[in-house]
Amino acid sequence: MAQDTARQSTPAPATPARALLPLVLPALAVGVAASLLLVLVDAAAEGLQDALWGALPDALGVGRYSVPWMLVVLTATGVLVGLVVWKAPGHAGPDPATMGLDAPVLPPLVLPGLLLATVLMLAGGPSLGPENPIIAVNVGLAYWLGRRLLPRMPGPVWPVLAEAATIGALFGTPVAAALLISEALAGRQSKGPLWDQVFAPLVAAAAGSMTATLAAHPSFDLGLPPFGSPDAGDVLAAMVIASAGALLTLGAVRAFPYVHGAFARLRHPMLMLPAGGLVLGLLGALGGHLTLFKGLAEVGELARDPDGWTAGEFATMTVVKLAALLVAASCGFRGGRIFPAVFVGAALGLTAHALVPAVHPAVGVAAGVLGALLAITRQGWVSLFVAAVLVSSPTVIALLCIASLPAWLLVTGRPQMQLREDGTSVR
Repeated sequence: MAQDTARQSTPAPATPARALLPLVLPALAVGVAASLLLVLVDAAAEGLQDALWGALPDALGVGRYSVPWMLVVLTATGVLVGLVVWKAPGHAGPDPATMGLDAPVLPPLVLPGLLLATVLMLAGGPSLGPENPIIAVNVGLAYWLGRRLLPRMPGPVWPVLAEAATIGALFGTPVAAALLISEALAGRQSKGPLWDQVFAPLVAAAAGSMTATLAAHPSFDLGLPPFGSPDAGDVLAAMVIASAGALLTLGAVRAFPYVHGAFARLRHPMLMLPAGGLVLGLLGALGGHLTLFKGLAEVGELARDPDGWTAGEFATMTVVKLAALLVAASCGFRGGRIFPAVFVGAALGLTAHALVPAVHPAVGVAAGVLGALLAITRQGWVSLFVAAVLVSSPTVIALLCIASLPAWLLVTGRPQMQLREDGTSVR
């Protein structure tokens, strides 16, 4: 009888809809706010970039991308970011070599310095993207504000919503966030249906992507010549290029802890970052101005004229950009590694097209990006997604799925381009 009474007094568990509905408004708010912050950071960086690489050299009567100007601006960028890392509260966050897309929750005091270092980096030309620091800032803000405004909400919800929102805004679609979350959940013990678990993050990602689309109109489509029905030659080309991209990028991944250790021996950000900026200026002088910056706009310039450079020029840009990514990620600049890896893969694919004109530019670019991103991120779904959206061709997806198989065999179990706090590689 007592057991029956206890059974009757136990409240019935909430239905999934009743549990999920309270998350909708917070997810929407996080999505819009995270996207607006990304748009503001991009706008600030673009304005400063226009001044540094346009108005200022024009006023001084020097070439915008002359070798002396590249050396001056990139070294000065290292000095300015070094000052921020040295003097800002919290030193602009942890060592960026230890950070990935799954950002830690940073104290609010750290976030202004991290934002300033990111804007300076994006404008000054180092080969890194905004993804890692912007995700970290949005995660910290969402957690800090969410815990105060809605204390009854579980704390772990806020970082997940912020990450999904920022990824949705970065790529202009919630699909990338859904793929990342699904891949992260695959290795965990199931806590219910997958769509119940991704529902709130997907709301945040959708809000973030729509806000970014309305405010900034981001697009990954490179406008490459249309690709028709694949044949056996296309399959072979995609497999070879994706595998070559993975192997080439794995070389940089292998070198990452050693290059990072070499800069770390300088011990002070006012030595590490200016030295890194100087090396990046020298690399820019070798590879040309297209090897500067995060790389997405520069990939678009390559794609507008896939026959406008020789195989040697494409190959030089590929190697220089990869070296610039390695140096920028090692010396302390705050930034992510996905966008420059896209440039590396695209330039490699266009090298293949220049060497063998029968290789379709869309196949070369998509397969090269796939291989490079697999080696850098170890995120299969996101690598496939980014490679596919660059060429906007449904028929290339099957090719990429096939090409991902040998490339994945090359990268699985290998070190990632991310370090632990002790300087060893994450696997």
